[in-house]
Amino acid sequence: MTLEQFNALSAHAAREALTPCVSIPQWVNAVTDARPFHTVDEAVSFATQASHGWQAEAISSALAQHPRIGERLQGDSKEAALSRAEQASLGLEQQTTQALLEGNQKYEQRFNRVFLIRAKGRTPDEILAHLHRRLKNNDEQELKETAEQLQQITLLRFKELFN
Repeated sequence: MTLEQFNALSAHAAREALTPCVSIPQWVNAVTDARPFHTVDEAVSFATQASHGWQAEAISSALAQHPRIGERLQGDSKEAALSRAEQASLGLEQQTTQALLEGNQKYEQRFNRVFLIRAKGRTPDEILAHLHRRLKNNDEQELKETAEQLQQITLLRFKELFN
């Protein structure tokens, strides 16, 4: 869609277009309400600012829409399609898949949430290294890293709306 088409959407349609980027209503509503944007850069800048300061509750809600890294989200929703596309380039081998499964289980036991990382642009080995490193984080450090990863994913998806 073009920026002009996005600006012309009804508020309801804009929220529907934005929710697959991240299921955080405060962000979706803020970006929707800030329209019209004059340039894509202006829209991305606003979306970035609106993504700062997400609290643990909002992050937990958004994580409910994300599969474990290495797993494919089923269904025909826009969120599922985006997740499958983001993980498709990983080319996981059986050994890596097993290591991710084990790492995900340790992470979920440690932090009581799904491990989230921007997969786009990363190799399976890089993801595993991040997973192992982040298992050593304290709760506050890990919440901060999770928020940063969620922000990166959100902004990538937001930018892709206009491509």
